[in-house]
Amino acid sequence: MSEFQKFMFEGLPVRGVVVRLTDSWQELQSRRQEPLPDAVMALLGEMSACALLLQGNLKFQGALVMQMSGDGPVKLAVAEARTDLSYRATANVTGAVPRLDSKGQFDLADLLNVHGGGRCAITLDADDRPPGVHPYQGVVPLNDEHAARFSRLAQAVEQYMKLSEQLDTKIVLAADAHSAAGMLIQRMPLEGEANLEGRVGAEQAAELLDAFPRIAMKVATLQPEELLRLPMDELLHRLFWEEPLRRFEPATPRFACTCSRERVGRMLVGLGREEIESILAERPDVEVACNFCGAPYRFDAVDCAQLFQAAGSVAPPQGSVQ
Repeated sequence: MSEFQKFMFEGLPVRGVVVRLTDSWQELQSRRQEPLPDAVMALLGEMSACALLLQGNLKFQGALVMQMSGDGPVKLAVAEARTDLSYRATANVTGAVPRLDSKGQFDLADLLNVHGGGRCAITLDADDRPPGVHPYQGVVPLNDEHAARFSRLAQAVEQYMKLSEQLDTKIVLAADAHSAAGMLIQRMPLEGEANLEGRVGAEQAAELLDAFPRIAMKVATLQPEELLRLPMDELLHRLFWEEPLRRFEPATPRFACTCSRERVGRMLVGLGREEIESILAERPDVEVACNFCGAPYRFDAVDCAQLFQAAGSVAPPQGSVQ
């Protein structure tokens, strides 16, 4: 069963989250109408785990959407995690994808950042967002400050957290056909850090400031096989048996899709009446499958006429999106 566990270190400014997706990850893969290359599925597995890790530290109701886009064979990869820990993911592949390496890993530069144009965008879309207000979005390139290309997704997201949220973060991710998993450790802000030594003394100040790098070093020792396979209790004990670890109530992530007939209908209206009529001239209905879950939606000529009637007597220009 998929697992999600938040934890913190008593008396230290460090918090963490660990997630492992098993049955839900396999369900996500089974819903696809056509299989994706192994390297792309590994990317989506890491993105799904990472989106859930980030969502676990948020205090809002809504969706966190992670989008990876670039100039490689993977033009777009998307993972979405909601407050209830439901998630979904998909990718658009337009070229030949390299195989996984001998360790079962992929390189971001080969998939999304061949010519240095890759980007990672994280969007926070609150459920109570007022109409007309755009959701918050942060974007970082898949290159570091020296234009060196990140090879791992975790590196790119750590960079995002440092630049966008000013939070020191350590992330470890792994995925294969059976599981997708991740662990996140984050340094929490210290009140009055500028005068910390004067307030708590030199020894305690040193302990507080050293906590994150010390714990992050332990997390960095995690091997993919351990992250994917070790029982959660054993994993946390192996890493943090010397630390004052406090665990919170575990939760269960699940695969779920938010597609609907209404949303697909709006997409068809966005394509324009001329485009839809050209499809209906060749076949009895318009069939659309959700990219995330594979759910089929069919609209016959009467259904399409009702869509455009409801949208207004003048259809949007062909190719427009509402």
